[in-house]
Amino acid sequence: MTDTASAPTAAPDRSPAAPRATLLIGVLVASAFVMILNETILSVALRDLTVELGVSTTTVQWLTSGFLLTMAVVIPTTGFLLERFTPRQIFLASLALFSLGTLLSGLAPGFGTLLVGRVVQACGTAVMLPLLMTSVMRLVPPQRRGATMGTITIVIAVAPALGPTIGGAVLSSLGWRWMFWIVLPLAVTALVIGAIWLRLDSHTRSVPLDLLSVLLSAVGFGGVLYGLSALGKSGGGEQPLPPWLPLVVGIVALAIFVVRQTRLQRHDRALLDLRPFTHRSFVVALILTVLLFMCLLGAASILLPLYMQTVLHTSTFVSGLALLPGGLVLGLLGRPVGALFDRFGARPLVIPGALAMAVSLWLFTALGPGSSLAAVIGIHVLLMAGLGLMMTPLMTEALGGLPDHLYSHGSAILTTLQQVAGAFGTAVFVTVAALGSVDHSGGPDAAGLRTAFVVAGCIGVLALIAALFIRTRPDPTPVATPTGEDRDG
Repeated sequence: MTDTASAPTAAPDRSPAAPRATLLIGVLVASAFVMILNETILSVALRDLTVELGVSTTTVQWLTSGFLLTMAVVIPTTGFLLERFTPRQIFLASLALFSLGTLLSGLAPGFGTLLVGRVVQACGTAVMLPLLMTSVMRLVPPQRRGATMGTITIVIAVAPALGPTIGGAVLSSLGWRWMFWIVLPLAVTALVIGAIWLRLDSHTRSVPLDLLSVLLSAVGFGGVLYGLSALGKSGGGEQPLPPWLPLVVGIVALAIFVVRQTRLQRHDRALLDLRPFTHRSFVVALILTVLLFMCLLGAASILLPLYMQTVLHTSTFVSGLALLPGGLVLGLLGRPVGALFDRFGARPLVIPGALAMAVSLWLFTALGPGSSLAAVIGIHVLLMAGLGLMMTPLMTEALGGLPDHLYSHGSAILTTLQQVAGAFGTAVFVTVAALGSVDHSGGPDAAGLRTAFVVAGCIGVLALIAALFIRTRPDPTPVATPTGEDRDG
């Protein structure tokens, strides 16, 4: 693998004035926050929806599974979309789709329309985060990218953490439709502001769309996500298909997809250009990001609420509130950690962060029926602080080592594998918890959850080892070199 120079500082004729760039990024961040908040806001309403819509629990789960599967199918195409269309066109299409999906969901007379609305929402949401990452890399000078990328951490971390809390409050006082009626005016406002203010000079290429690549991507990523989510849901309950079947089909399709993209990228016609994998800094940061999201979405977001509800017997609302302090810490660390990255690079932040992550995951293994809720919250805050030290530096390090024309493809790869990592972590941890439980007839018990946390602790150790491969930045000053030399050295 090569590790070539990082992307050069944006040329003056391509970069808008600093206040304008700040405004543009602010609009993108606010829009992404609303859209990702919506991703988890419905999770607490699934039980009520089974009753009101007259469907089974397995069926209603498709409101979340369908959303995630659509994201997994659409995100790999964003590398192509961001090259073919302007950021303004992508933004307006994204918000228009999201607003339409939100309206459909709010008006839904039954489950079918609600599911269609969620799928349309997901199509809009999938494009926004890669657009945000790519815009930051193109608009912001290298010496300030870390602090700006830290803002994206707020979107990624705080919005999903607030979703269940806000959803629970709305559900208890109003009703599930209000989860969409509250989001809709926010989305429409962002769409109007973007239509008026979002003006960004950019270069597009008339890249032909390879339909076979789109099909392989949809079958590959969709199959893998479906198989993993099926494994994670039941650990062996009834499923329309055995989980291994979509997994195998998805893996085979992905293998063919990779071979085809490798051939197409020789002529700059790939749907998803895989050349970011030839950059060492991108690969190391990507591996750490995958391990991070396995623990964030699998251990912190799934195992911990299960532990609080099944072992400590807390309510859904209390368990959601217990996770809120850690989520806020993760979000609040975004910008200051980004500023430290701009000054010192990734290594001095990622290694302590990985250590905190590993320690906190092993501390979770000591929890039992007699543990206090305060101890759970304290360990969770430590975990989130560790992830906060890692997330912004890793995203910036991954994309900062790429040339300009690979930003969009790098952000698409990064976002896609975050989704896959979350699904994989959930499947692994829930399955291990079910297999390790003493009573296999019910849900996971204290013994099973402890076994799952041991597996999570081992992943934390792997992340700590991987963090040692982050290179030291030769020049720790926050001043870009004239030639834009790579931070990796």
